[in-house]
This record gives sequence, C-alpha cells and structure tokens, in this order.
Amino acid sequence: MAIRKRVWWNASGEQTAWVVDYKDQHGKRRLKTFKRKKEADAWWSGQAGYEVAQGIHTAASASPTVAEAADLWLDNSLAEGLERSTIDQRRRHIDLHINPLIGSVKLADLSAPRVNAFVDQLRDAGRSLAMRRKVLSTLKTLVTFAQGRGLVAQNAARSVRIKTSARDEGREMRPGTQMPTKAELRAMIDNAPPRWRAFIVTAIFTGMRASELRGLRWEDVDLDAGVLTVRQRADPWGDMGAPKSKAGRRDIPLAPMAINALREWRLACPKAKGGALDLAFPNGSGRVESHANIRNRVFGPLQVACGITGPDGKPKYGLHALRHAAASLFIEQGWTPKKVQTVIGHASIQMTFDLYGKLFVDTESDRKAMERLEAALLVG
Repeated sequence: MAIRKRVWWNASGEQTAWVVDYKDQHGKRRLKTFKRKKEADAWWSGQAGYEVAQGIHTAASASPTVAEAADLWLDNSLAEGLERSTIDQRRRHIDLHINPLIGSVKLADLSAPRVNAFVDQLRDAGRSLAMRRKVLSTLKTLVTFAQGRGLVAQNAARSVRIKTSARDEGREMRPGTQMPTKAELRAMIDNAPPRWRAFIVTAIFTGMRASELRGLRWEDVDLDAGVLTVRQRADPWGDMGAPKSKAGRRDIPLAPMAINALREWRLACPKAKGGALDLAFPNGSGRVESHANIRNRVFGPLQVACGITGPDGKPKYGLHALRHAAASLFIEQGWTPKKVQTVIGHASIQMTFDLYGKLFVDTESDRKAMERLEAALLVG
C-alpha cells in the first residue's frame, strides 16, 4: 500500500489529490482518491486496511449504490414470498425517502456520519419521529442484506440511533391529541351501532391492531376464561399472515364489558359461506372486512356522531388511536412497562417507552415516597 500525491492542470490551474494505491484481499490493485492526505490516511488506517486484513473489503469501484442494492433487496423479498404489505412498505421507504437523498451513494462510501446526516435530512424535511425510525430501520435491513451478499464490508447504519429531540417532545402520546380521552371513549362505546359495538369495545380494552382485529377468529376467543389469543392478522388485501413479530403472538385478558359484548355479538356474527374463516369481525358475507370500510363507514361516522371532530369537522382520530388509548388505560391501572409491552405486542420494551414513557408516572406514589423520606430524615 502506498499513499501518493497526484498533480494535474486544468483551466483553473494546478490541481492536487491524494491517492491510496493498494491491493485488496484478492490481490487486485485498487485506487481511492481523496482531496487531503489526512483523509487518505484516516480511510486506510481506520477502515480499508482493517477490512483488507480481515478479507471483507469491498472497493468503491466494485460497490453498488444504495439504490442498486435496494433493487436487489426488493427482488429477494419477492422471491422469499414476504407479505405484500411488507414489500410495499419497503418500496415506499426506498422510493420516497431513501433513494431521493442517498440513492446515488456507493454502499462502500456509506459511513455512520453520512447516515446520521441522512436522518437529519429526513427531520429537516418534516418527517415525523416515527417515520424517521421506520426508514432508518429499513435502511439497516437493506445494508445487512447487502453485507450478507458481499456487496459491502460493514453496515454503517447499524450503530445509528434516533433520539427523541426537544422538537418531538410535544408529540408524545396525550389524551385528546394522539388518542381519545376517557370521555370520548365512553361516548364511542355508548353510541357505537349494535353491528360494531363489540369491535369498538374490544379495540378499546385490548389495544389490538386493526389488522389483528380483522383477522381474529372465534376459536382464539375464550369467553369463559376471559382471554383471547392473537395468532394471525389480515393484511390490507384480506390475506392472512402471522403477527408482525414474535411478540405479536400473545394472550390478552378481556374486561367484563368486552366479554359481554363479544358474547352478544357472537350470536349475530355473519358466517362465511363455503369457508371456514370463523372470523369474529367479518363483513356481511363472513369474509375479511377491509380496513377502509371500518375507518370510513364505521369509526369515522361514529366520531362525527359523538362530536369528536377537529376544527374542520372531520373525525379526530384514526383507528390506531384506540390502541394508544388502551395502552394508557393499562398504565393508569399500574401495569408494569413489561406487562404493557407484552399485552400490546411490542417487539421491544424500548418501543413501549418511546411511545408511552411519560405516562408511566405515579405522582401520588412519588409524593408519598417523598413524605416517607422526609419523616425518616427528621425522626433520625
């Protein structure tokens, strides 16, 4: 390996650059050019030299761009038979967020500082904290795939984390903004049409995802034991699949109101003709109900009927807000973070804290603890 200075002339006069001249682990000669010698030194001593010694180096000239790697990754996702919704989400993240900003960057040139800068660009472009985290997760998985195919030596995105900034503090879950208040929840329960009352009550008291409710089977509901088991979910096209993650498969205790509502609804629930779907919340023919129908024909009109609207007169919340409301009710009852994570079905406790961390506050217990501390000090 040698680092040498290169000099040439053009219309602007004398130009200089520093070239790292080296052989990769296969003995093939490679060149990497930098503007400054210290950059060349840092690249070789901090990254390339180690990779060559370990036999994992991928030269920039042989490295695909992020966009090219993304195409290979999506093709592989299709070949593996991943759910259509998963592939569509990956494609949206790539087309709308990743490719426009770093699609032309070579994987070999992708560094942690460059990924952090990418995350900053997403923030400055107005992407929400949740969206930035999802896009970063997609990028990490993409680069991991490329690394496994020998297209890049290191996953520069793996160590990058997104912390909640001061700008995002006001976006944490709060009743009346990101989720309904207790009064709004009571109004929804009282005014829900008989055909959908069991669905609304179950959503409020279990925190299940809409896809899980749409895929729920009666065989997974034990009304005598007062518990239901999440074993599957319905994607946007009505196809059944496994829960989102291993943690998605879980048992959820049922409140008495949910048990009663489900018991009544079971008698009137439509059955699928010529099929064995046995769904708890099907459409009129017993098939999978679409998310759009529930949102537009049930949950939206229900909110309008209850006066739960924004300044524009439109429904205030999306269906997912009921999941957040359920989590807040669990926390209010003194459930531990781990129990909330388990029942809600989050893949990690960090996700639970990111969303609901500020709700895990027991002011009364804190006050009593301080009183005990004061008494112990004064008595001592």
